[in-house]
Amino acid sequence: MQAKLLLVEDNELNRDMLTRRLLRKGFEVLNAEDGQQALAQMRQHQPDLVLMDLNLPVLNGWEACKLASDDPNIAHIPILALTAHALEQELEKALDAGCKDFATKPIDFPSLLEKIAGLIHS
Repeated sequence: MQAKLLLVEDNELNRDMLTRRLLRKGFEVLNAEDGQQALAQMRQHQPDLVLMDLNLPVLNGWEACKLASDDPNIAHIPILALTAHALEQELEKALDAGCKDFATKPIDFPSLLEKIAGLIHS
């Protein structure tokens, strides 16, 4: 059975590129462009994992993660933060918001695949 991922990314080029690469690896990929869409997709589709950009319009990734972790219907879904900010306090903020792990941009795809596998099978 292929894992279902929700990719939350407001940059169309980044979203398309990462979606294509994940599809080639056999994942089913859903997309959202902001935190509000992400929460709706999580509730409707119950993905195995969410890849969440943190700097999003409408509702940012930190707030979306916090709301997801407070919602008993979706709190079980692991969230992996995607961020261009590798500063220690940014990463801690993501973990505090409910993210299980993080990957920095530009994405190291082999490392991302390892993190995805670890979170899906944990």
